[in-house]
Amino acid sequence: MAPIPPFAVEQWMDTYETSAKYNLAETCCASITIDELLTLSEDKTASASSLLDTSKVQGYGEIRGSTELRNNLSRLYSSKVGTPLSPENILITPGAIAANHLALYALVGPGDHVICHYPTYQQLYSIPESLGAEVSLWKSKAENKWLPDLEELKALVKPNTKLIIINNPQNPTGAILPKSLLHSLADYAESKSLPIMSDEVYRPLFHSISPLDSDFPPSILSTGYANTLATGSLSKAYSLAGLRVGWIASRNRDFIETIAKARDYTTISVSQLDQSVAAFALSPDTIHALLGRNIQLAKTNLELLERFVIKHDEYCSWVKPRAGTTAFVKFERQGRLVDAEALCKALQEKTGVMLLPGDCFGEEYTGYVRFGYVNREEVVKEGLEKLRLFMRKEFDDLPLLE
Repeated sequence: MAPIPPFAVEQWMDTYETSAKYNLAETCCASITIDELLTLSEDKTASASSLLDTSKVQGYGEIRGSTELRNNLSRLYSSKVGTPLSPENILITPGAIAANHLALYALVGPGDHVICHYPTYQQLYSIPESLGAEVSLWKSKAENKWLPDLEELKALVKPNTKLIIINNPQNPTGAILPKSLLHSLADYAESKSLPIMSDEVYRPLFHSISPLDSDFPPSILSTGYANTLATGSLSKAYSLAGLRVGWIASRNRDFIETIAKARDYTTISVSQLDQSVAAFALSPDTIHALLGRNIQLAKTNLELLERFVIKHDEYCSWVKPRAGTTAFVKFERQGRLVDAEALCKALQEKTGVMLLPGDCFGEEYTGYVRFGYVNREEVVKEGLEKLRLFMRKEFDDLPLLE
């Protein structure tokens, strides 16, 4: 295993998150309490004591994940498709970060070639590189609304290409790979027998595109191509990051069995208590109100952020996000990029507002800042007001890039 580079995003979050007064870098929907979750549910017989059964023996439980939780996930992946997804084709993991790591560890090795959608969460390309694989970046560009070009991906394919990795919705841009592109990608990958791994951790938080839209993106598992796998978790769209519950799902049972063998070395099982709450959150009685709450919060807060960008359009530019919880905003002054790291450090030191510099996603994104705008509305509103005052008083003193 090759030396792994520092995980820039997570190191920044670890350094600054606990001291932030207004966290506009957080990528989870505003986290909720168990009491709030119970209030959202139509099941009024449920209680904290029923979810966290103190009389239940806390053994390992079901190794691959609780039946109730996997049944609920199976129902979600089976909705509106002709072929249901069996619960046996789902593995429960400690968050999506573990799901991604396990899938890559099991499917990629030395001498392989991987193509990764970019920009994206660093894990998705740094882990394959650490495993000895060569990685080519399938770059999306702001000038094309962060849509990558399928012809460019085709040009990246090599005889030893082992896996295509996508992130949909995309972190940090909030862009989507639309239905037409997903199906074209799946058709091409099938013609070359290339598996596709899709990090769908921000799915199904679609706040700026309707399910009735012809480009509304399905899960990669609903494209008709079997050699695909999806990862997800309770952390982002479901406001329950503290549960540390994620999953891997695939229509190819061989993928699941291969990953399960690797999982045995890292994860005996996931907490029974966490899975109990997760199953409740994803149950038919709860999921619709929970998602409805978060989609509405995303719409409200995105409108606040859009007003800020418009008000400061001489300094800020962006491609408005269509899904997820993140936005990628470029800061310039006098036609030159602002040093985003200096901006983020000065902003937090002087105002308590936390943002994340874009170069955490790659040096070509120096000058960009990632906003996480689906915190509680009052946090976003007050944080943007503090940022507005900072822009008026301090922005002109920030260093510019050459």
